Amino acid sequence: MYNRRHGNAKDRRTHDIVDRRSSNVVWTSTIITKERRNLLNNQRSAILWFTGLSGSGKSTIADALEKHLHEINLRTYILDGDNIRHGLCGDLSFSDADRKENIRRIGEVSKLFVDAGVMVLTSFISPFKSDRNFVRSIVHDTEFIEIHVKCPLELCERRDVKGLYQKARTGEIKQFTGIDSPYEQPNDPEIVLDTSKLSIKESVDIIYNYLIRHSYIKINRREKIKNIILDTLIPNNSSL
Repeated sequence: MYNRRHGNAKDRRTHDIVDRRSSNVVWTSTIITKERRNLLNNQRSAILWFTGLSGSGKSTIADALEKHLHEINLRTYILDGDNIRHGLCGDLSFSDADRKENIRRIGEVSKLFVDAGVMVLTSFISPFKSDRNFVRSIVHDTEFIEIHVKCPLELCERRDVKGLYQKARTGEIKQFTGIDSPYEQPNDPEIVLDTSKLSIKESVDIIYNYLIRHSYIKINRREKIKNIILDTLIPNNSSL
C-alpha cells in the first residue's frame, strides 16, 4: 500500500491484476506537494465517484455540479464513462475483466488529479463493489466520496434516449448492467441521491453542502449572500 506518512510508494495494486512493473521503477517525489497545490487552489482535492445504473442521472448531476463549482472558482474536472472509452479505455470491451481494468485505469488517473489539487468528478456505472473499493484504497480515506445515484430500473429505462436498454432486452447488446449483468449497490456510500424523487438542483445542493460541511471547500460571506439571492431568483424547477 501507499505509505502516506513517508511519501514512498510500494505496490498499491490489490485488485487481482498482475503488476508488470520492473523492480527498478521507484516513485519520484516532487518539491511541490499535493498540500501546496490544495493551498493554492483554496480547496481540498478529492474524487467524487458517481455510481449507478445507466440513465440514473450520474453524468447530468456531475455536469451541473461542476458548473456550480466552476462558478465559484474551484478547480474541477469530469471523467465521464463514455468519453473515457473514446481514448484511454478505447481498447476495452464490457466483459467483467475489462470492466475491472476500465475502473482500475480511471482510479489511477483520478488519483493523479487529486495529487494535482483538483476535485475530480467521475461518472461511471462501476457496477462492482470490489472495483470501487479498489479506487478508495489507493487514496487517503477522505479523498474518496462515493455518491450512489439511485434510481429504479424501470425509470432508468424510460429515460433512456439512446435506446440502450431496449437493445439489451432484445439481445443486441450483451452484458448490459441491470439487464444481463449485475449492479452491486454500495453498502455505505458517503452520499445517496434518489433521482426518482430529487431534482438536479436538489441533488447538486446535497453534494455541495456535503463538501462545505466536511471542509472540502470554503465559502465566504459574500458567496453565501450570492447563493441566497440566486435561490430566490431561480425557482427549484430543474428535473432529470
